[in-house]
Amino acid sequence: MKPERYFSVDIESSGPIPGRYSMLSLGACAVDAPDESFYVEFKPISRECVPDALRVSGFDLAQLAADGQEPLEAMLAFQSWVETTADGKNPVFVGFNAAYDWQFVNWYFETFCGQNPFGFGGVDIKSYYMGLTGNPWYASTSSKLPSEFQPDTPQTHNALDDAKAQASMFAKMVAAARSKK
Repeated sequence: MKPERYFSVDIESSGPIPGRYSMLSLGACAVDAPDESFYVEFKPISRECVPDALRVSGFDLAQLAADGQEPLEAMLAFQSWVETTADGKNPVFVGFNAAYDWQFVNWYFETFCGQNPFGFGGVDIKSYYMGLTGNPWYASTSSKLPSEFQPDTPQTHNALDDAKAQASMFAKMVAAARSKK
């Protein structure tokens, strides 16, 4: 079994599901070295949107249509970054509410690249926290996490800022789990 390298990934989108709605930005960093990071903004694949999603992210679909990267180009660049940054290790997707971010990342990888360098799964930080502490799902929101698991950097709804914040939360949880052994 190859050693693993964990990658915190966050996305912003125009709605709740890929295909119908667009991934608007993607940020990622190595959990063990958050300055090793990747960020991209996408040209939308659809004009459909949920207005609240755009309000939260601050994105404008027309602006992204003009300035964003084509999804194929962006996903190939992300795939290359993941593979290079993994440095021979098995890359593992990590997300805060990974079910949401994962569906977009996986759909875009499969649609535009034909494969996902993370394979078929990932680590959900919220579920990891539940297993670590025994707390229920409703207590796993970032605002309800105890201070020892709060992020070192603010969550801003910028995908890279949030990926870095999530990386610090996950690293703290992993350290806490290891100290229990």
